[in-house]
Amino acid sequence: MKKLFYLFVSGVLLWSCSDKDDDAFVPDPSEDLEIHDFVWKGMNTWYFWQEEVNDLGDDRFASSEEYEDFLNNYATPEGLFDHLIYEDGTVDRFSWIVDDYEVLLSSFRGESDSFGFEIGGLVQVNDANDVILYVGYVVPDSPADDAGMSRGDIVYKFDNVALNTSNYQVVNNFYSNESIRLEFATVSNGIITPTGKSSTLNLRSVQENPVHFSEVLNYGGRKIGYLVYHAFRNTYNKELNDVFEDFKNSGIEELVLDLRYNGGGSVSTSAYLASMIYGDAAAEKEVFATLAYNSKNPREGGSYPFFDKADTYDKSTGKNNGTITINRLNSLTRVYVLTSGDTASASEMIINGLKPFMEVIVIGETTYGKNVGSQTLFDSSDFSTRNINPNHKYAMQPITFKIYNKNGESDYTHGFDPDILVEEYHSYENIRAFGDTEESLLSAALNDISGFSARSMVSPSETNIKALKGLKEQRFSKEMYIVPGEIQP
Repeated sequence: MKKLFYLFVSGVLLWSCSDKDDDAFVPDPSEDLEIHDFVWKGMNTWYFWQEEVNDLGDDRFASSEEYEDFLNNYATPEGLFDHLIYEDGTVDRFSWIVDDYEVLLSSFRGESDSFGFEIGGLVQVNDANDVILYVGYVVPDSPADDAGMSRGDIVYKFDNVALNTSNYQVVNNFYSNESIRLEFATVSNGIITPTGKSSTLNLRSVQENPVHFSEVLNYGGRKIGYLVYHAFRNTYNKELNDVFEDFKNSGIEELVLDLRYNGGGSVSTSAYLASMIYGDAAAEKEVFATLAYNSKNPREGGSYPFFDKADTYDKSTGKNNGTITINRLNSLTRVYVLTSGDTASASEMIINGLKPFMEVIVIGETTYGKNVGSQTLFDSSDFSTRNINPNHKYAMQPITFKIYNKNGESDYTHGFDPDILVEEYHSYENIRAFGDTEESLLSAALNDISGFSARSMVSPSETNIKALKGLKEQRFSKEMYIVPGEIQP
């Protein structure tokens, strides 16, 4: 199979030199600043906005002493990294650093410490300012699954706190604590009735298959493939391809792709999924997506075409396990994508990349808005996994590229607005299971397929409820990245 493209050229990459400046000064700090040194050099070489950050300039330092003094201004590698971010929180909302790359790489493979459920939303349910949390989905073989939790469960007490508009941010314990206590209720017309059920969940390592649910629906005389997909993880490329084998053998005529809880992931897996959906594109010839890097790395930009073959990877090590033939559909002229504000990165790449080739109908809420991606930088001579510095486990995941579709379009930093607006939280009293034809977002797609509804807002008329914002984001949850195991040296 043709390689996706090459991120690292052979030999040692001279981090300090651009094509324009072969005589750039190379600082050489003392050993106690080796992590700081790695941070600055990696960002100077690969950061997408390197030219916009004065302290990342190639001519920023006149001597090693000046460079050391600069690094010493920051007590931690994290502090230096944060300082080097371009317009942190506005332009760059996405770059991050970790102190243990093994944890990071495990998350890419689908393994992480987790309670095993996703928060669907927080809703103010009445004028008395009462708030509930509803469960978006539960991961099989997880603490939440063991506790008997399921999609649609309603939590009214979190860590013994009855939730209201003044205290609901206690739910942030979900992202920081090793144990949480949940108490459940039902709600009818804004009245909360405790069920008496409670669960204490303890954090533990969970392996999540992102291919969460799939089914072929016979609806309105048409065969419709429905897939709930939660992350673009390359270690589950085979499982994703198996679903499309079923869709292909069943002769589906429509596809509903449920990405409402999908924050992104591997760029190559996004290209593989696009190849499964749109089989009419010539493999290795039609462009699905193009990447653009900073001026120091113009040769690293490349195109992801549609593919006939997909790489597979070991779930424990991330190593390449060989290739499989992609099950490509030739029966679709359009695709329905179900979205929320958590639909991001590689999920948005699917929407943007398929638009030049077929009709993409977005149902749900406006997506997150992330058209840039990252790669993992390790402390080695070329920032790859070869000969990593054994003295620490720091790694960086800075933004290194921007992504475009075949037509050069990449203007979705504010997200993709839905063609049919459906806000899931309006159904909080009775969240249906995935695949239930009455589930709010799926129902809107099925109705549109059947011609039963106009493309307009589809939401109940309740006015005394509203979705609440302000929670932290799950670590590594909204990413578009090139996995180290996918890089071909």
